[in-house]
Amino acid sequence: MIGTTSLATHTLQSVDIAHLIQVALTPIFLISAIGVTLNVLTNRLARIVDRARAMEDRLREPLQQGGLEAGYEGRDLHAVLRVLARRARYINAAITLITLSALFISLVVVMLFANAFLRWDLSAFIACLFIASMVSLCAALLAFLIEVRIATNTLQIGIEAAAREERG
Repeated sequence: MIGTTSLATHTLQSVDIAHLIQVALTPIFLISAIGVTLNVLTNRLARIVDRARAMEDRLREPLQQGGLEAGYEGRDLHAVLRVLARRARYINAAITLITLSALFISLVVVMLFANAFLRWDLSAFIACLFIASMVSLCAALLAFLIEVRIATNTLQIGIEAAAREERG
């Protein structure tokens, strides 16, 4: 009889652990998606930084060496640099927020296992961590959306300025 109870308990625990792993996989897939998005954000930041460095180099070159192109004046380049700095701030905020989101999701997975094995009631804490992760993810996506809007608006302004220059 003792062996039967032990076997039933062991089987029940195995099923519980298997279920716990299944529950923990869902947030792990979210971490994977966050990783892909983080890659996109870091690539955008790298492009912004590279473009800003190129603009700064143009500003440093003397006029006689052709540093400033015919259509650009120093103040135009400074305006472009201000826009790039603003975009970089939004992307940096998005990177920070999405990294926090991944951290919160990781903590959710850890707390799921701690809750199961230590028999603590961490359900409210786990729910709060998940909510914090989603809020952070939403804020990161909002910052990304704002950065994309700034980039798009800057492109439209540049196209309009080029069209005026061609007419004039």
